[in-house]
Amino acid sequence: MNPVLVNNIDHADLHVAIRAGAEYGDSVNQMPIFPSEFEEAQRSFPIVFRRGDAGMQAFVLLGLDRDENLFLSGDRWTSAYVPAIQRRGPFSIGVARPAPGTDTPGEPMIHVDMDDPRVGGDGGLPLFLEQGGNAPLLDHMAGVLRVIYEGMESAPEIYAALEDAGLLQPISLQIAVSEEQGYELPDLMVIDQDALAALSGDTLTDLHRRGLLRAAIMAASSLGTMQQLIDLKNRQAATA
Repeated sequence: MNPVLVNNIDHADLHVAIRAGAEYGDSVNQMPIFPSEFEEAQRSFPIVFRRGDAGMQAFVLLGLDRDENLFLSGDRWTSAYVPAIQRRGPFSIGVARPAPGTDTPGEPMIHVDMDDPRVGGDGGLPLFLEQGGNAPLLDHMAGVLRVIYEGMESAPEIYAALEDAGLLQPISLQIAVSEEQGYELPDLMVIDQDALAALSGDTLTDLHRRGLLRAAIMAASSLGTMQQLIDLKNRQAATA
């Protein structure tokens, strides 16, 4: 990788292609997602949680077999929503070091990986307008990166609140694709719908006040898309 700070002098004529594919890391059966994405993501994917070395993290289920993304067709996603972590493409955020004598971190700034094959080739979109100013692509990517940056900052506290409220239920998902074929996804957690319905008093008020009740409801409702995942798997098997 070769991430460099985007600027309107060195990159005035730089174009970046919007393209997905296995070579860009899209062929995975689970992908991290942040709470601010739950409302849009829950229409397309099941949202689950998993505890790792870095703590709790939410994921969307994209497939059932290893390296399988049932929503990826060639170089494009077929779902209505693409998680921000992948929608960012070759862009990333870098934070400047604190100024000498202070602990205050610098402003987050957009970087682009100059070694990425989507950068600088034909058919891409400009980062800057000819007459000056950001092109729509750069403004869009700034929004995507903001979702990731703010999500990484706020997500741990949100997951801790959901867990403290007793809403995260450990589960081993049993998914029957057909009479002959089934999958088990162990060590996951999902929103416990019974616990969600039973919320009351200060816990309910606090979650609602902080905007976390809606996130929990969205994550719970996302499990209704599991049948869509099964249908896509069966459709893939029928055309194989």
